[in-house]
Amino acid sequence: MKVIEIVSSTNSDYQFHIKSKSGSTLLTSKKFENKIELENTLSNLKNLQINRGNFERKTNHQGKFLFNFKDENGSLLGSSQLYDSEAGMENGIKNLHNRLTELKEL
Repeated sequence: MKVIEIVSSTNSDYQFHIKSKSGSTLLTSKKFENKIELENTLSNLKNLQINRGNFERKTNHQGKFLFNFKDENGSLLGSSQLYDSEAGMENGIKNLHNRLTELKEL
């Protein structure tokens, strides 16, 4: 299973999805206006030192849990799916961290 899937929309925006080993989407990136910007961000992911500060934990108005993933400057890179529980969200963060670590080893 590929770690990263690149998706282009009909209006020429690009996004990437980071996938779990089972194939579910752990993170959907923000939209990029061009493929070069997207590829630069993906390249920077390999060098990103991931720590607790990269994850912004949130609860939406319906009581669902999600997290935002940010770079070292605090800029948004992407957001998770919605989780029914805080424990599920924390597991999603752990899985994303593990997949990004695998990406560095490629």
